[in-house]
This record gives sequence, C-alpha cells and structure tokens, in this order.
Amino acid sequence: MTLTCTSHRDPDKFPAIQLFLLGIVRLAEPIALTSIFPYAWAFIKRLHIGNEDDASFYAGLLISSFALAEASMGMYWGGLSDRVGRKPVLLLGCVGTMFSMIMVGFATNLWVAVLGRAIGGLLNGNIGVIQTMVGELVTKPEHEPKAYSIMPFVWSIGTIIGPAIGGTFADPHDSFPNMFPKGSLFDRFPYLLPNLICAGMLFMSIVLGYFLLEETHPDMQPRVLLPDDTFLSENTPLIETSDAMKRPAVDLRDENYGTMRARDIQNASIALKTIERQPNYNVFSKKIMAVIVSLSIFTYHSMTFDHLLPIFFEDDRVPSSQSFGIFKVLSPFYSPGGLGLSLQSVGMIMAVQGVIALFMQAVIFPLMAQRLGVYRLFILITVLHPIVYIIMPTLLFIPERLLYPAIYFCLVVRNFFSILLYPLLLILIKEATPSFSVLGKVNGLAASAGAACRMIAPPVSGYLYSVGRKMDCTALAWYGSMFVAVIGAIQCFQVKRDRSRDVGGDDSIGQHSDNDGEVTPAAETA
Repeated sequence: MTLTCTSHRDPDKFPAIQLFLLGIVRLAEPIALTSIFPYAWAFIKRLHIGNEDDASFYAGLLISSFALAEASMGMYWGGLSDRVGRKPVLLLGCVGTMFSMIMVGFATNLWVAVLGRAIGGLLNGNIGVIQTMVGELVTKPEHEPKAYSIMPFVWSIGTIIGPAIGGTFADPHDSFPNMFPKGSLFDRFPYLLPNLICAGMLFMSIVLGYFLLEETHPDMQPRVLLPDDTFLSENTPLIETSDAMKRPAVDLRDENYGTMRARDIQNASIALKTIERQPNYNVFSKKIMAVIVSLSIFTYHSMTFDHLLPIFFEDDRVPSSQSFGIFKVLSPFYSPGGLGLSLQSVGMIMAVQGVIALFMQAVIFPLMAQRLGVYRLFILITVLHPIVYIIMPTLLFIPERLLYPAIYFCLVVRNFFSILLYPLLLILIKEATPSFSVLGKVNGLAASAGAACRMIAPPVSGYLYSVGRKMDCTALAWYGSMFVAVIGAIQCFQVKRDRSRDVGGDDSIGQHSDNDGEVTPAAETA
C-alpha cells in the first residue's frame, strides 16, 4: 500500500477548503508586518538617534525598508514560483518574515533593525504568489468575486490584530512589571516579546501550509485518475509522480509487451510539438502594464490615506473661535491643524474602520460585482475615488457634537471605494495574463510595483502635510492624494476588458487573443 498526495478537489466547485488554508497562512503575515506600527516611533526614540523631532522620519525609514526590499525582489520570486512551484516560494517567504521578526526583536541599533526588516522583504514574495494561487484555484468566472475578496479580508483582520499585539506587548517591563522584572530578557530587549509572538504565529502557519496546502501550479499537479488500461497487482505497485504515467514498469501478460503502442507514439508526437511551439509570452505587454499601472496608482494614494489618517486625527485642533471666519471657511485651502483626538480615540476609530472594511469585503463587494460586473464596477470605483480625499479636510469644519458621525461617514465612503477596488484589480490582472505559465511572473511584477508605491507614499505625503501645516493648509496632503487619484481616474480607461467575458465567454487565462499581437495558447492550437 502506497501513500499518495493526490488531490481529489473538484475544479468546478468553489475551493473553500484550500482558500481557507491559504487564508490562515496569509493571516500571520499582516499580523507580523503591522505589529511594529504602534511602537516604531518609541523604538527610535529609545535608540537616541538625532533629535527627537527626527524620530518620525527614522520610524518611516524602518517601516518602509521592508517594502523597498520587497519591491526589488517581487518579480524574481514570481518567476521562481513559475519554475519550482507556488508552495515552496510561499513557505520560504514565511520563513524569511519569521527570521526578520526575531532579528528586529533583538536589535540594539537602528541599522540592525532596518537590516532585519530588509531581509524579510528580500525573502518575501508572498503577495504575488498568493494572488497567483488564488487565480489557479479558481477556474470559474462566477467564483472570482468571492474568491478574490478573501485575501483582502484576511489582510484586514491581520491589520487589526497586528497593531494590538504590538501595542499590548511592547516594552512589557513597563506594562507587566511583575511578570517581566527589571534586568530580565524582555527588559533588555523591550520589543522582543511582540516579535516572538508574531514569529510563533508565522511558524504555525508554515507547519500548516507544509502539510495541508496543495500545490496549485498547473504543471505540477498530481494525477488523480489512473489510465483505464493500467494493470494493477500486488507484485507491481505503482510509484506516483506528478508528471509520469502511473503504470507498472513491466507487464509480461500484455500482448503489446516489447512494442510501442500507437497511442504512446501519438502522445509523444503531440508532446514534442507542444514543446517546439511553446510561445514566448511578453509580460510587459500593453494589456498587462495598463492594469499594473492602475494598481500602482491605487496603491500609492491608498497608502497615503493610511499614513495621513492617524497624523491628521491626532494633530492639534485650532479652536474655531480663533480662526474660522466665514471667508476662511469658504476657502478650500484654509485648513489649519488636525482634529486633536487622543491616541486611544484614534485606536478605537481605526478598529471600527477594520470592521467596516471586513463588511465591505464580505458583503458589499460580491453583491456589487455580481450586479454591475467586474469591469463596469472597476471604472465606476476608480472614477469616483478622488471624492475620498476631497471630503477628509472638511472634517475640520464639523461641529464637535457631529464629529464622530462625520468621521465614520468618511471612513465608510473610503472603504467602499478602496476595499472594492483592490480585488477588482486582481481579477483584471488575471484576465490580462496570456497564460498560467507566466501568471506568477505577472503577479510578481504587480507586487513589486505595489511595494515600490507603498515605499514612496508615506514620506511624500508626510512631507506635504508638514509643508501644509506651516501654511495653515494641512489639506495640501489630501489634495496631493486627490491629484494622484484623478490621474488614476483618467488612466483606468486604458485598461481593456475582454468583451467575450461580458457575453458569457470562456474565463480561462490564455484562451483569448492579445491586442498586442502576442501568440496565445488558443492561437497556437488553431
């Protein structure tokens, strides 16, 4: 009796179990990556680097070092996953992130911590690989909206749990002096505990993924069914491989023993022709690059929102009696200071925002995508997205008693646009890819572009906020994001939808011709 690793999943059914396992593996990563946000500023201050006023800059450098390294290697890991499989690259990314967490926890100077974050980014290509795995697990168009909303849903859960771990367990000697006395390991390394907790969660996800997660690469799938004419006996057990025929090496009772079967010759001939005709796909085609540019623009202005939100909420509020004359209120450029909220209030608001995001992903997105269709919803969301950055500065002029309802209204609007747009872009990237054989590379390219934008967005928006604050126009940073969103609203019309999808055409990647004149599998077969 031989143990096998064959998959019995029906490709026509929604892959709920595998997506659930993929989500569990994915969950540990946002928890690990966002746990540093609450204590990054305090960590830099403890290291006594430069003036205290510069702490926010160095904290941004520490956080963005991961994105910088990730951007430089995303396409490489995507291409590697096309050659060796998705699962090994995914697990290696988790191992790299786990090592990074431990290194940051033991860091006693800024550059060791930055190096640790950078190593984690260099070894992590999981964003593109996970997108690819979702695309390969889902083969039916009607399953795509639901499937592509799961990973952003998981990410949102992680971004709620991660900062909670970082804020609760950082510097445990001050928070729990009886459990962590002075001179103990966690007193000497005050930020080790949250990193160890996150590393432990990553280790559990690695074990779970190794034993239960299936390889999704089409060329590395185990065979499920044996050939009809395979002879089975106790004396000739089958040795399973992913790409070989499961038949006994010798069957002496076969009348064709010692000869080549006609079907074998035909299959060999077809295989040779397939190898000879293997097309050379261009991952930098106009069709693919249009979607990636759209994703990059969205990633940039979405990241500026996440960076500006706590700063704007916590910045000192200018009393209305001192500054808000009728003419100043009517001016779109007069916007002094922020909302003056406490750190605890901002934490509560961001937690509620996470709940709003989860609702948008789980409920609103599937309904909207089903009603309007992927492409029409993409155009609608992208064109209206600048509204988010126009309404945020108006919170300065809201009366105190109405401030919280106005804040939550703005967050609902923002999450409606932001949460719906990301999975739409993932679906469009899958559609634009000419073949599954390069899907990993395309998603790796998209992940690198997104990481580069996440790296640039915080310092640029932070600089604009600093300049605007000096001239009583903190809205300058929001208007800068609005300007980028307007560019995205114009550029989105460069993204072309395969119209056969809208009339019930085949959804398989690589079954349609490309506008750039590339050779596709469908054309090759014809």
